[in-house]
Amino acid sequence: MFSTYHPEDVTVLLKDVTGLVTPLGAQERERLIQGGAHYSEMLPVEYEPSAAYLHAYDDALARYGQATADAVALAAEWIWAEKGPAGALVSLARAGTPVGILLRRYLRWRYGADLPHYTISIIRGRGIDRNAMDYILARHQRSDIQFVDGWTGKGAIQRQLNEAMADYPGVDPSLAVLSDPACVAGKYGTRDDLLIASSCLNATISGLLSRTFLRRDIIGERDFHGAVFYQELRDRDLTYQFIGEIEGRFRVPTAPPGGGTEPWGAGLEEVREISRTFRVEDINLIKPSIGEATRVLLRRVPWKILAADLADEERLGHLFQLAREKGVEVVEYPLRHYRACGLIRKMSDT
Repeated sequence: MFSTYHPEDVTVLLKDVTGLVTPLGAQERERLIQGGAHYSEMLPVEYEPSAAYLHAYDDALARYGQATADAVALAAEWIWAEKGPAGALVSLARAGTPVGILLRRYLRWRYGADLPHYTISIIRGRGIDRNAMDYILARHQRSDIQFVDGWTGKGAIQRQLNEAMADYPGVDPSLAVLSDPACVAGKYGTRDDLLIASSCLNATISGLLSRTFLRRDIIGERDFHGAVFYQELRDRDLTYQFIGEIEGRFRVPTAPPGGGTEPWGAGLEEVREISRTFRVEDINLIKPSIGEATRVLLRRVPWKILAADLADEERLGHLFQLAREKGVEVVEYPLRHYRACGLIRKMSDT
């Protein structure tokens, strides 16, 4: 286990590439990506949060910890109703991993169940880690697998899963997520663009692991996709502080899961509207949802942040803090499915 995750919480199906990959600064990495390089072939320099930003994270956790716990409960009840005790949770590293742990812990708390939990890599444009899938399918029935992620943005990962599972008949590609503003997940805690505090940070809330990596000079044909373990950040690791805070708020839902009425993929049409309004030809440069807008500020070269309400310090305070630190314009925009959206700067314009 090259992470700070406890072995009983998750089996990490990733190759340790610590020391083999040189992280790149945001500007250099963005130029390479927009020049045609694939994002999975490089890793960003990890953002080290300021004291003010960490305060914003703490505030987000305090304000939305209960809503997050309730979303965990609803998604977990949905999984239990369909999969039962034979279910196997397969979270998508890295944002899905702490969510998978929370779902597993809820089902143990509620039903005394001990569902296995694996975390694996899926990469937009490159597909799922087939070696990790082979490992899981050697141990579980195809119908028992439940994929897990944190939230949906445009739904790109759900579409990637749909495509990947064409090679695995009998495996349900639908995701279970806490927040599904894109309206694409099969199971969800809420369709609201919920502020999940784990979206505010990177490795320090994800077992000190990088996002996943795939470059053929380092990842061999029989290897799992890779990740870096940031051991030097141990004194700043908040992974289990977050998990413990949410777990301590578990309660049995008073309403059944589901109930959303939006058509499938409704969020993507809003993204297309944003594309036309701001003349962004490549929708990959548009990252809707609180979680994705946060990632833009932490890992990419942001152009603008769109906010449904500039006065919404309660939900968007950490975004406003990051935008101030990085000198990024925040624009009020009448978002319908999302509370925030990040727009990435087109590097040819710089």
